Amino acid sequence: MTNKKILPTDLLTKLVILMLFFLLLYTFLVEFRNFLYPIFLGILFAYLLYPVAKFFERLSIPRIPGILLSVILGIFMVYGTIFFIYWQLRFLLKDLPRLEAQAVKNLDIFFGQIEAQFGTVSEAQQLNFKENISRFFQASTDNLDLILTATAQTIFTVFIMPVYVFFLLYYRNKYRDFILMVLPEKGHQKTDQIIKEISVVIKKYMGGVTVVVLILCVLNSLGLYIVGVKYWLLFGLISAICNFIPYFGTIIGFAFPLVMALLTGDGPGTAVGVVILFIIIQFTENNILTPSITGGQVRVNPFFIILSVLIGGIIWGVPGMFIVVPLMASIRIICEKVEILKPWAFLIGNSGTEKYEITTNKVKNFFTRKT
Repeated sequence: MTNKKILPTDLLTKLVILMLFFLLLYTFLVEFRNFLYPIFLGILFAYLLYPVAKFFERLSIPRIPGILLSVILGIFMVYGTIFFIYWQLRFLLKDLPRLEAQAVKNLDIFFGQIEAQFGTVSEAQQLNFKENISRFFQASTDNLDLILTATAQTIFTVFIMPVYVFFLLYYRNKYRDFILMVLPEKGHQKTDQIIKEISVVIKKYMGGVTVVVLILCVLNSLGLYIVGVKYWLLFGLISAICNFIPYFGTIIGFAFPLVMALLTGDGPGTAVGVVILFIIIQFTENNILTPSITGGQVRVNPFFIILSVLIGGIIWGVPGMFIVVPLMASIRIICEKVEILKPWAFLIGNSGTEKYEITTNKVKNFFTRKT
């Protein structure tokens, strides 16, 4: 009898090599994360500040002073926001004992309402709940101290990032020329096209998502103020900044004011108001702001964006969750331009399911047939 091979030897070899490649890539990215992610963030911020630098150059300002002005403006915005959040968190940290007392008071009211509706709640259960509340606030105090310390350390370690941004903007033509020099001349036209498309997509994505976050800073803060959440400006900024992370950002951002409203609010109406505000903001951001401002530049299907965000979080934490979206857009563009990789572009792209999408015309036609 002849032995039947389950997999051809060459295919098995390719799979093993591919697995080893991804294993080595993962190890490399994790081991050098503190060196790599500031560079990648620097690239994204360089694309964000590129229109500003070009604007200064169009005003006949030489490249070096124009880039310096752009970087200073970026430093003022980014580090100013970080400092403001740091300053607000310090006030929140000092106010935690009072918030804990309010949470215990709310818990007593809650138990009183349960007893009125369903009967007596045992003292052991009440004591257990109160101990959990105390542990929660104690853990919050410790974690906030850790966050503030870690933030200061992070600012120190990535303080080199403005230098990266400056040199990325200053040598921007040099990097393109280098890529063309190392590739065969016959592929220069396609390579140049890929570079231009990636540059356009990342610039529009970074500019668009930044504008969306700035608008959400106002909407979130104003909404939380109207609802009556304590430290509404702090939580409004944090929830807006979290929107740099696709899909998960809004949920993560609104978890903070929701917990604050549940524990320290004047009544259940505050928490209900936060939930209603979350629904309104989510609908506005997904259906009005993001489509109108970013214009769907990434063109990667949501399934692969979610997978990429999760993988980016595992490898590089929060910076990885932010970096991975424009990275996936760049990979899609490269795959579209390279013949052998076009199936991968189709897989991760958002094309191929147009007939299943829910559009305004389809909804209108559905109800028209019903009537």
